[in-house]
Amino acid sequence: MWFSRLRADIAAAKKNDPAARNKFEIFLTYSGVHALSHHRFANRLYRMHLKLLARVVSQVSRFLTGIEIHPAARIYPGVFIDHGSGVVIGETAEVHSGVVIYQGATLGGTGKEGGKRHPTLMENVTVSAGAKILGGFTVGEGAKIGAGAVVLKEVPPHATVVGVPGRVVRIRGEKVAEPDLCQDKTDPWQCYRKELCHLRTRVAELEKALGAACGESAAADAEVPDEAAEEETEGAGER
Repeated sequence: MWFSRLRADIAAAKKNDPAARNKFEIFLTYSGVHALSHHRFANRLYRMHLKLLARVVSQVSRFLTGIEIHPAARIYPGVFIDHGSGVVIGETAEVHSGVVIYQGATLGGTGKEGGKRHPTLMENVTVSAGAKILGGFTVGEGAKIGAGAVVLKEVPPHATVVGVPGRVVRIRGEKVAEPDLCQDKTDPWQCYRKELCHLRTRVAELEKALGAACGESAAADAEVPDEAAEEETEGAGER
């Protein structure tokens, strides 16, 4: 079982990395392959309820490879972690065969909620360098997550997601007529923009009202007779 999974991981590395020259080199030098092997051992310990020992193995693997995978994460054979430095995979994450994960990627959660709080990556998903997939949703088969993207909700199959927050720009290689700009319904920039627009409108209304009030005041001052001037006029008439 362990050997067959190792062979699948090495084959995935050979398939997805054009720099890989042969399987023996991959077995000796690829940190992603080493991290997956360590994880499978840690996962077995975790399922045997030796959780402390499983975490120790996980942390030793992190020290050796720069890749942190929680022992409870479910990773299928045939996954490729390229370079791998800085990759983090959370406790309830599930990674299916054919997935490619590049350095700096995170499969994490959004808070301290319980239950399923890490993503599920279906077959042949590509997670580019520095991408963050946060939450207990599913990334559909064949989806591509762009470098540095922050994905906060479910991704349809064969979609391409880019940006912060992530938005779907292509599906099956074809551009989306109206890109999905709502990966996060509480996007702070959208809130700030709406608030600024509201403030600008309000300021314009106040300026208009103030201008009207000042104009009325000036007109009223002009209509009020100067009492001193009237007394002088009356006095000159009597003389």
